[in-house]
Amino acid sequence: MKKAVVFILLTITVAANAQNKSKTRIIKHPQTMKTASGLEYTIKEKGTGKKPQAGDKVVVHYTGKLTNDTVFDSSVGRGQPFTFKLGVGQVIKGWDEAFQLLQVGDKATIKFGPELGYGAQAQGKIPSNSTLIFDVELLDVIEGVRPWDGKGKDTITTASGLKYIMFERKAGEKVTAGSKATVHYSGYFTDGKMFDSSVERGQPFGLKVGVGQVIPGWDEGLQLLHVGEKAKFIIPYQLAYGEQGRPPQIPAKSDLIFDVEILGVQAIVAPTLFDIKGLEGKKTASGLTYYEVKRSGNTTKVEAGKTVTVHYSGYLTDGKMFDSSVERGEPIEFPLGKGMVIPGWEEGIALMHVGDKLRLIIPYFLAYGEAGRPPVIPAKADLTFDVELVDVK
Repeated sequence: MKKAVVFILLTITVAANAQNKSKTRIIKHPQTMKTASGLEYTIKEKGTGKKPQAGDKVVVHYTGKLTNDTVFDSSVGRGQPFTFKLGVGQVIKGWDEAFQLLQVGDKATIKFGPELGYGAQAQGKIPSNSTLIFDVELLDVIEGVRPWDGKGKDTITTASGLKYIMFERKAGEKVTAGSKATVHYSGYFTDGKMFDSSVERGQPFGLKVGVGQVIPGWDEGLQLLHVGEKAKFIIPYQLAYGEQGRPPQIPAKSDLIFDVEILGVQAIVAPTLFDIKGLEGKKTASGLTYYEVKRSGNTTKVEAGKTVTVHYSGYLTDGKMFDSSVERGEPIEFPLGKGMVIPGWEEGIALMHVGDKLRLIIPYFLAYGEAGRPPVIPAKADLTFDVELVDVK
């Protein structure tokens, strides 16, 4: 049952044997238990399968009723089990608590008041301040990503305050400053709650090491590792997102923990600066300055709402490159005019045709403003971008 919407038809893929993973026994005299939160649960059939933990995906059948026995929702009636990630707020609090008390094969009745349900807010057929009753069956548990257990392993502290625990040593290529590393990672707060995971997404993360593309604890920690190695980084907030944090996801002064695996390392060939000798800069009314490095003659021009593909390299006023799609070998795509990039880009890219190359000199008020974007972009930073418009769709 979703937090925001109760009555929604869900398409769920469930393994064919999901309902056969646990033998059950009927409990002749089931007892009702009550937790500290006020949740009541009664297990009527006992399974023998896996017990889920926060972060696991659970597959369930349910029928939801009010105290007058009015049924307001049922996955059984739809013939489609419901899958959700446990313990991360995808469902109402009573569900997040209850399913951590069950194991695969269990059939139970759970009951809780509005403080664990929808509170004073009505939801469809559910009146405000409703006590809810659910007949539930836990069909399957799909184990989620969990923190690596570092018990019994040495914790090493560097001079900066970074701590790390090695899990696997390999003789692969070493990660060095200026190289591109491809990694899998899962990030946790100190209470064990996950806030991000490339493993869960199934998408490894690539970055240029040692140039401030990531938090300082990562830049330092990755250079301690070789391809194939796994380590846990315990990063104090001073080496993470600092005093401010990164709201709303990362609170202020957050110490962070990352489980990291190095998948690959490759040398990077730095992009070549556009040559603007002899070219005259043109300044727009907004304050953007641009140099026409190459005009392709192509008539395909961008328009608001179209998706553009762009290669770029970005530099600070001291000439330090802070980001480059050319270096990554991956141009970026975004719809123009939707506010997905800084204002200087919105204006500058709109001046281009496919195949054009421009240098954009973007004043801070058309970039990241007064605050900048620490730690990569300082406050009130004017930025230079060499851009090429690759395609328009």
